[in-house]
Amino acid sequence: MSQSFRSHAALLALAGAGVFACSPAMAQMPPDIAEKIAAIGRVVDPAKTGEIYTPLQEKEPYAGIKVTRDVKYGPDARNIVDVFTAEGATGARPVLMFVHGGGLIRGNKRPPGSAFYDNVMLWAARNGMVGVNVEYRLAPAHPWPAGAQDMGAAVRWVAEHGAAYGADPAKIFMMGHSAGATHVTTYVSHPEFHGPKGSGLAGAIFSSTPAFDLTTEPANEGRTAYYGTDPSKYAERSAGPGLVKTSIPFMMSVAELDPPTIVDQFMRMKDILCKSEHGCVRSLVMPKHSHMSTTYAINTGDKLLSNQILEFVKTGK
Repeated sequence: MSQSFRSHAALLALAGAGVFACSPAMAQMPPDIAEKIAAIGRVVDPAKTGEIYTPLQEKEPYAGIKVTRDVKYGPDARNIVDVFTAEGATGARPVLMFVHGGGLIRGNKRPPGSAFYDNVMLWAARNGMVGVNVEYRLAPAHPWPAGAQDMGAAVRWVAEHGAAYGADPAKIFMMGHSAGATHVTTYVSHPEFHGPKGSGLAGAIFSSTPAFDLTTEPANEGRTAYYGTDPSKYAERSAGPGLVKTSIPFMMSVAELDPPTIVDQFMRMKDILCKSEHGCVRSLVMPKHSHMSTTYAINTGDKLLSNQILEFVKTGK
């Protein structure tokens, strides 16, 4: 039996067990888009997926939104954030920090001319939050633990300076997608990267996390560049054990058409959590979606993931 078949069968079993956190009333993926996503398949293809979703996204200038670009949070050229706020908003608001993917060795918060990942920030600002889009250092120039260190520095910047943008420092939520989720899970699970006042997080969102357990992840260029070539260090650098112990609330999601290894990591982590003293967390499998479409769909009519994030921010669980 192939790994792909096993992963798909397991997803169906999870759906039957009620893991799909999607109600019939939610706006789901339109059939024409579902057909295009299925044609791309279980691969990571930002270009083709972007062609599908770019026409659905807003274009600058964004009505009613103030954008402050490339604000420094650390000494490196990539230690910068974009801050999105709704014009006329009053009172302290929760913060949604977003951390992009790119295999640990590439990617940025907003490629030139791209609608992504401004779309996540626009959605946050239009739904009562302050959006903070995070850039971070990349391997191989900056290996472990640079990513987790940057997460901590960015969170501390928001805690110290976010009030100027209307942010509530007690309600900082950090979302990571793909390799970004790797850095967010590492930060949450390893207290040694937290500041003197703790993690600074009210919660975290993990989307299509490549590996909760590095010892079971297939070898790849990004893992070698960031974590190094010594497999004896992979266990201690994995997020799984620390996530079982953490008191920081978190939710996690995976796409039905994510690569099989990512789906397997999600299912194993969910099973470990549910069998541990930590207990189950909000876990979402997104039907018909792929690795990139889950995030590219945010701020469109497809609210499968964004509604769950909004509920998580409101309830903290």
